[in-house]
Amino acid sequence: MAERSFAREVEQLRVPAGTTFRGEGILAVTKALLEAGVGYVTGYQGSPISHLMDVLSDAQPLLEEMGVYFEPAASEAGAAAALSASVHYPVRGAVTWKSTVGTNVASDALANLASGGVTGGALVIVGEDYGEGSSIMQERTHGFAMKSQMWLLDPRPNLPSIVKAVHDGFELSEASNTPVFLQLRIRSCHLHGSFVTAENRRPRYSLKDALEHPRRDLDRIVLPPASFLHEQEKVRRRWPAAVRFIQERGLNEVFDGDLGHLGVIVPGGLYNNTLRALRRLGLADLWGNSRVPLYVLNVVYPLLDEQVLEFCRGKRAVCLVEEGQPDYLEQNLNTILRRNRVDVALHGKDLLPLSGDYTVAVVEQGLRAFLERHHPAAFAAEVPLGLPRSAKSSGQAAPASGADTAAAAPADWSLLPQRPPGLCVGCPERPIFSSFKLVERELGEHHVSADIGCHLFSIMPPFSIGATTMGYGLGASSASAFNAGKLLGAGKRAVAFMGDGGFWHNGLASGIGNAVFNQHDNVFVIVDNNYSAATGGQDIPSSRAENPHRSTMHAIEQAVRGVGVTWVRTVDRTYDVTRMREVLREALSTDYAGPKVIIAQSECMLNRQRRERPRKAAAIREGRRELRERFGVDAAVCSGDHACMRVSGCPSLTLAPSGDALKPDPVARVDEQCVACGHCGEAADAAVLCPSFYKAHKVHNPGAWEVALQRAQAAAIGWLQRRARARRSRLALYPAPTSSQVAR
Repeated sequence: MAERSFAREVEQLRVPAGTTFRGEGILAVTKALLEAGVGYVTGYQGSPISHLMDVLSDAQPLLEEMGVYFEPAASEAGAAAALSASVHYPVRGAVTWKSTVGTNVASDALANLASGGVTGGALVIVGEDYGEGSSIMQERTHGFAMKSQMWLLDPRPNLPSIVKAVHDGFELSEASNTPVFLQLRIRSCHLHGSFVTAENRRPRYSLKDALEHPRRDLDRIVLPPASFLHEQEKVRRRWPAAVRFIQERGLNEVFDGDLGHLGVIVPGGLYNNTLRALRRLGLADLWGNSRVPLYVLNVVYPLLDEQVLEFCRGKRAVCLVEEGQPDYLEQNLNTILRRNRVDVALHGKDLLPLSGDYTVAVVEQGLRAFLERHHPAAFAAEVPLGLPRSAKSSGQAAPASGADTAAAAPADWSLLPQRPPGLCVGCPERPIFSSFKLVERELGEHHVSADIGCHLFSIMPPFSIGATTMGYGLGASSASAFNAGKLLGAGKRAVAFMGDGGFWHNGLASGIGNAVFNQHDNVFVIVDNNYSAATGGQDIPSSRAENPHRSTMHAIEQAVRGVGVTWVRTVDRTYDVTRMREVLREALSTDYAGPKVIIAQSECMLNRQRRERPRKAAAIREGRRELRERFGVDAAVCSGDHACMRVSGCPSLTLAPSGDALKPDPVARVDEQCVACGHCGEAADAAVLCPSFYKAHKVHNPGAWEVALQRAQAAAIGWLQRRARARRSRLALYPAPTSSQVAR
């Protein structure tokens, strides 16, 4: 069950040529793929391109009508290897994945693909997850493009440019026999806009044609001596062919301005921020007209020497806006300019930050420094006509016409509360870590190797579990060196966590299979929440959901036993903290020498709520009986110790006034987010905390018996309350004796 359905939006993919298409960037990419006559598409989900996989899945009926094959790959490596279909056959293929982490996984296949080259167009759509909103290490795809000689497109963030880049990418790939990266930043993936459509095209050469007429070209296979010739072919034939195509088709863009002695060079993906920064400086308008000439690199690799020289000749200074490190473009531009003895001052990282997200404010600051150095007149104070020079305002530069006049007050970030990332309310992974902390209270701390996924939030308070995370599905491998503990006589075992998505992505072979082969004595916890939850809730082989297009319900336990694990425990309800704690204690203290695998199962609460809430709402509207549950805390019983929060960390647990003058400290309270998973009560019970938790039931559309019972209960409670009030009234007639009366 994906994060959201695009079933309604994908109907737009059928619109005829000449229609104005409106929608999200990801939808525009899908439409462009169909217009380009793609023959097959695959990939692996991950931010910010998860929705592309979801759109393709929802559009599968249309893809089948068009003769386009689609499948979600088991990993990025599997997706990249699928592009081999374009090596010998003129069939267009596209794959997609998340940024550099996906490219790293796919690097083996991509290196071979780039070496041998392609006959059909091969497009790699990369969700470039760089900057302050990123969830990964700060690296860029640019380095891999340079290493393997794959051309890198970075279109301007608007739908017409993105759609054009898809078409250009396929044609560039075919013109140069080279796979092409299409880099889409977060803003590009999720922006909304419009473009005029072309007709959807069936593949000119289909996979059916390839199967029925197999081809084989020994020169395209990466084996010596062909592999040595590939290197020469890249620079002698493919690169010049790519340069000619980029030049003739005008893939890069130049926007002129009246300040001809200056220039700004900017990758397409940073065009909007750069233009906005220029507007704030009074040098551009709302319609994209800039006074400073702009050279927009919709193709950031390779650079075109002649285009660069043509733009820079006659200029006093040029500023390059290049986000991140290393400064690939700046080094390349310097080489081009100095080699051709073009005397122009090139600025980049000397005026802009060496690293980090190039927001509008950051770019504005860098461009201001550039202009103050080479065109200070841009900030000269205006002199009103008819007034003497002495009447000038005091030295502060007035903003030019069209600039934003509101000065932003300096932000005091210390006033904002910290908001560390955490697990969702009701997450079934939270009780796993609560149980682990309870076991560590008995057995002491252990080394824990973490993994990519929702469960990685265990590294944050209140759990603070996990020392490293090395890659998706590599949690088990991360603990492999600590298997030496049994040889050195260590008294503790290492522990490794991974999710079910990571398990199928990489963990089965490189983690569990490797542990069996090398006779690891470590403990491996596989968090099985039914989906690849961290990437949007997509189905995986072990999902317990019927999927008409995929084969699911393949048990993880069978898989780990299939590679030789004999000590396996499955906990089918992670909210049972007592059971979870017992299994973890057993794994960490057993005399069994070998890999110990715990499979902790409960459905992702977010996906469960996506399914259950609409169903329950419909049932209530239709008058059917529906039971809703939630937990609460009895303020009269709560001791105010708050150990429940330290053990569970659920966001629905908060603080509230006790309402009792004898309890000055706040008590625990369960807010309206509660989904009645029961973890807080289970953790309190297993940790032998206070018995203040209770479960409340709310019945919608109750039956006659339930109504009668509720009325009887309400009457009984009302009688008891009236009796208690009367007793208090009688006691009030006889005030307590004073101390002097007691003494007498």
